[in-house]
Amino acid sequence: MSEPRQILVTSALPYANGSIHLGHMLEYIQTDMWVRFQKLRGNQCIYVCADDAHGSAIMLRAEKEGITPEQLIANVQAEHSADFADFLVDFDNYHSTHSEENRELSSLIYTRLRDAGHIATRSVTQYFDPEKGMFLADRFIKGTCPKCAAEDQYGDNCEKCGATYAPTELKNPKSAISGATPVLRDSQHFFFKLPDFQAMLQQWTRSGTLQDAVANKLAEWLDSGLQEWDISRDAPYFGFEIPGEPGKYFYVWLDAPIGYMASFKNLCARRPELDFDAFWKEDSTAELYHFIGKDIVNFHALFWPAMLEGAGLRKPTAVNVHGYLTVNGAKMSKSRGTFIKARTYLDHLQPEYLRYYYAAKLGRGVDDLDLNLEDFVQKVNSDLVGKVVNIASRCAGFIHKGNDGVMVAGDAAPELTEAFLAAAPSIAEAYEARDFGRAMREIMALADRANAWIADKAPWSLAKQEGKQDEVQAICAQGVNLFRQLVIYLKPVLPVLAADAEAFLNVAPLTWNDHQSRLENHQLNPFKALMSRIEPAKVEAMIAASKEDLLAAEAKTAPAGNGELAKDPLSAEIEFDTFAAVDLRVALIVKAEAVPGADKLLQLTLDIGDERRNVFSGIKSAYPDPSQLEGRLTMMVANLKPRKMRFGVSEGMVMAAGPGGEEIYLLSPDSGAKPGQRIK
Repeated sequence: MSEPRQILVTSALPYANGSIHLGHMLEYIQTDMWVRFQKLRGNQCIYVCADDAHGSAIMLRAEKEGITPEQLIANVQAEHSADFADFLVDFDNYHSTHSEENRELSSLIYTRLRDAGHIATRSVTQYFDPEKGMFLADRFIKGTCPKCAAEDQYGDNCEKCGATYAPTELKNPKSAISGATPVLRDSQHFFFKLPDFQAMLQQWTRSGTLQDAVANKLAEWLDSGLQEWDISRDAPYFGFEIPGEPGKYFYVWLDAPIGYMASFKNLCARRPELDFDAFWKEDSTAELYHFIGKDIVNFHALFWPAMLEGAGLRKPTAVNVHGYLTVNGAKMSKSRGTFIKARTYLDHLQPEYLRYYYAAKLGRGVDDLDLNLEDFVQKVNSDLVGKVVNIASRCAGFIHKGNDGVMVAGDAAPELTEAFLAAAPSIAEAYEARDFGRAMREIMALADRANAWIADKAPWSLAKQEGKQDEVQAICAQGVNLFRQLVIYLKPVLPVLAADAEAFLNVAPLTWNDHQSRLENHQLNPFKALMSRIEPAKVEAMIAASKEDLLAAEAKTAPAGNGELAKDPLSAEIEFDTFAAVDLRVALIVKAEAVPGADKLLQLTLDIGDERRNVFSGIKSAYPDPSQLEGRLTMMVANLKPRKMRFGVSEGMVMAAGPGGEEIYLLSPDSGAKPGQRIK
């Protein structure tokens, strides 16, 4: 038997500036499945990740929220960690790029590159915000497109005509941060001399480390000649200061991939059996795999291996690239409710439903994966509930009733036993190659054969016949053994189902090699339902909740005007004339009812004197019995532009206050007010 492999695995680092959504989860779920498979096989497989915690965007968001960047990234890391854990993504370590380990390693790699002559310096002319006192990245500059004259376009490309240009070509440029007119200033920048590694990269990218499609794409850049890479940013900037260069900071993408090393080093400090150098030294025999999306290939397959080579460290064994997630055949959409946060999904559905669906659709390539929600419901219900779990539920009751839960010895279907055993190498090969879709197809083909055999033997009919009890027990014991085989093969994808099945089977945690054995004369525990069907109404509620999330996000990030980034609504100032234009009216709540399919909304019919209005309001958590609102007076914004929602048109907004949840209080006028009266 071969020695266990030493494998270090990473997923791309999520940016500490927003929530995890189902597009992100496509990557972490597939990585987790591959890692679980390796561990199931007995290999030493370490899975590390971290929040990508540096950059101007994080600095500016923290400033907007009135907290330090350190507080912001700590809050986001707690949210990310909870989402990953609840999706059963089992990191060995989840760290942050804003760590002492990363500071030390970034400085080490930079100084090695510098001392080897791979760092250049030269002056760069950039836009500078004189009010904010900072240089502006392209995305923080807006103006009129020089090609089509579209207004409010970013500093590097036009979303209307698709043109690309330098920020200095924009007409009427404005800082997206302060609204000020930027000025051009020179600054000394540091560059990584990527062209020094042209020959190495041409060989490495064609050495089997990448999928062919990815290598072909990189060849386009390599053939056109590599450019030096700007790795510095000027203060103010949230990140690590470049050694010996006050006021100069590493660009976020310099220290982000080094964050993989830092997370592993942080783990090594707690697990003395792990040797950091053994995994990262130039001649390491350990394996290193990165799972990433196709949008960051250049960083991971050009810049990163060149940095490692220049610093005398090992390069990745492979970079596994995947495509984007679409939902219902289209790009994820906030307005359609298909831009679904991980937490919103978890509020409505079990994580293993999505884990299985992703597995069933994932191949080795870089094609986009479509989450078709109708197919999602059908496939999970058919495959997991109708095929896999169905085998155990069909057989367990007869064993408990007819033999006190003890599985009899013997093999009632040797041909099926052999087929299930023979399938293991092919399924393992598919897992290893990240061809999860093929693995799932082969596993479900086995489940179909098992169900067909049980249906043909019909133990439920035999149980009614005299003298057939031994045959019933033999059939059902065989069925449970086949179910156990399927659970082993599915365990990397469905760890909770596997754990629940192990409890029913009354066995220790299953390993891959357990597929070679059978349970005989074995006591089972009572059978409990292992998985329920997806209710389409829950999917609809998730979509509705995603739209509600959008409304809440829009309320928090409404533009502050004058070209500025959105401010905290508590600190944003508006002109008196703007406030005076708000038409506040006394409204009588004629009818209040819950909105089917929406977790947070109530539908209110409001009488404002000369007409009635239909308004949707997210106050359901505070008023679980909507009828208690009927007959009350409240205040509403009567001149708010009607908003078309999935449930109908909302024709205004009622006024409420409170921290949220059950503590939301509708504002009411003093006694004596009448519907339709304007509040001044």
